[in-house]
Amino acid sequence: MPRFDPHPERRPAIVTGASSGIGEATATALATAGYPVALGARRVEKCEELAATIRAGGGEAFAHHLDVGDSDSVKAFAAAAQDALGPAEIVVSGAGDLAAGRVHELDPDEFLAQIQVHLVGVHRLVAAFVPGMVARRRGDLVFISSDTVGVPRTWTGAYVAAKNGVEGMARTMQMELEGTGVRASIVRPGPTATGMGMGWDAGTTANVLDDWVRWGAARHPYFLRPSDIAAVVATIVGTPRGAHLHMVEVQPEAPLAEQPALAEQSPLEENRTEEK
Repeated sequence: MPRFDPHPERRPAIVTGASSGIGEATATALATAGYPVALGARRVEKCEELAATIRAGGGEAFAHHLDVGDSDSVKAFAAAAQDALGPAEIVVSGAGDLAAGRVHELDPDEFLAQIQVHLVGVHRLVAAFVPGMVARRRGDLVFISSDTVGVPRTWTGAYVAAKNGVEGMARTMQMELEGTGVRASIVRPGPTATGMGMGWDAGTTANVLDDWVRWGAARHPYFLRPSDIAAVVATIVGTPRGAHLHMVEVQPEAPLAEQPALAEQSPLEENRTEEK
C-alpha cells in the first residue's frame, strides 16, 4: 500500500491574477504541462484571450471574472471553475497590484485596500477551495509571496505588511494541513518585470527607486521574468507525493562581473602568473 495517494491523472488548476504577469505566465506553463486551468482576474477579457490561446494550442482552459477583494465574486468563481473543470487539485494565489506611499502618509482606507487584496483575498481563496482538497485528501496550494517579507522595501509598506501576513498564514497552514494530503507552499519572488507599479507617475517612480537604491534593494538592474516564477510553481505542483517544497525564494541573477585586468592583480597573483 502506498504511503501517499498518488496524483490523479487529471489535476485542474486554479490561477488567480491570470490576466497578466506571473499569473498569466503560470497559467500558460501549467496548461503547457497538461493541466486544465481556470483563469481568474478582474480583467476577464484578458483571461478569455489567454484561455482561447491555450485551447488553440490543444490545452484545456476556462476563464471567469474574479475580484479577490469581494467574497461573493470568489464564491461565484470557485463554483463556476469547478463546474467547468472538476474539483480543484491546484490553487495558485497570485492576484494583486502594488500601490506606492509611505506608511505614515497612507490613508487608512488605502492601507486596508492593499490588505484586502493581498491578504484577506488570499484567505477567501483558501476558504473556497481548501476544505474540498482536505476532504479528497490531496491538493497543492501555492502562495505567491514576495522577498519584501525578508527585506522590506520603502514606499510599499501596506504590501509588505500583507505579504508578511500571507507567509504567516501559509506557515500556519503547513502545520495544520500536515497529514491531510494537502501541500501548502510559498514562492517568494525577488524583483520581477510585471505590470505592478506601472501606473505610478514619474515623480513617485523616481522617489521609490532612489529610496530602494539607498537601502540596497537595487544592487543590479536585472529583473526576473514572470516565466521564471511560473517554472518554479510548475516544479512545486509537479513534485511527486512524499516530498513537499515548503518555500522557494527566487532572485534575479546578476550580470557577469568584469574580469579584473592583469595590472589589477595582487602581488601574490602576479607571482603565480610568473611561475606558470
